[in-house]
Amino acid sequence: MWSVVLMGLAGLLVGGGVSFHQQKKPRWVSISFYMLAGMSLLAAYLLTLPAN
Repeated sequence: MWSVVLMGLAGLLVGGGVSFHQQKKPRWVSISFYMLAGMSLLAAYLLTLPAN
């Protein structure tokens, strides 16, 4: 359940990064959105791993 929510959040963050890039905002803003999206996808993946 939470992994699906985190994947949706990653999609929104990527969309925000693309939007800020198109608006010619500073590069670090877009990069930080992409990094947050990547961390969200990593967290979603880690939640799918079986707990020992």
